[in-house]
Amino acid sequence: MTKSKKSYLPIPLPDRLDLSDEEALQAAISFSKLMAKRHTVRHFSDRAVDLSVIESCVRAAGFSPSGANQQPWHFVAVSNSIIKQRIRQAAEVEEQNFYTGKGGDEWINALEPIGTDATKEHLEKAPWLIVIFAERYGVDDNGEKYKHYYVTESVGIAVGVLITALHQSGLVSLTHTPNPMRFLNGICERPESNRAVMILAVGHPREDATVPAAAKQKKSLGEILTILLD
Repeated sequence: MTKSKKSYLPIPLPDRLDLSDEEALQAAISFSKLMAKRHTVRHFSDRAVDLSVIESCVRAAGFSPSGANQQPWHFVAVSNSIIKQRIRQAAEVEEQNFYTGKGGDEWINALEPIGTDATKEHLEKAPWLIVIFAERYGVDDNGEKYKHYYVTESVGIAVGVLITALHQSGLVSLTHTPNPMRFLNGICERPESNRAVMILAVGHPREDATVPAAAKQKKSLGEILTILLD
């Protein structure tokens, strides 16, 4: 998205949901129940996922709010087996470094109930990898760089919407963040302005898929919500 001279032009709100209080509550409860069924899965089946589903989910993510509406994100969807293999090999090098000391005892101990290790076969098994990049800056019509604002926050919101859209579509996903991730720029052919944020493995779960018991232990509403009334 290039920058060009724009002026503020308000338009009437184009879309509006007019729900009663009861309808709003039921919608919120229904959505909460849907999200309660979302699970991070490491065991993917070989069932194919049509590109149109991935495109529609990414399109939903593209509607996310962003700082100054700069939309500082780019998604690279990969189904090519050779490229997925390259991503896995490079990621496992960084993961091996992490698990053999770089991560530190405290971090590795925190991961123990999740059951992860340096082997990341899901990066090849999943039918799709979606690599999310943050665009650190943009380029205007004259080829000059300009700063993007609230990049981390904006991309984080978009990733959340993407994961939700995938879940809504009956798919499972797994976030993966090898550190550093600079190798992804070369593999995915992204420019210097892009910083890799996450690899999202996407597909259908295997029949024998499992999740860590610890992952079902969610904080209560009272632990995550403070209410300040008049």
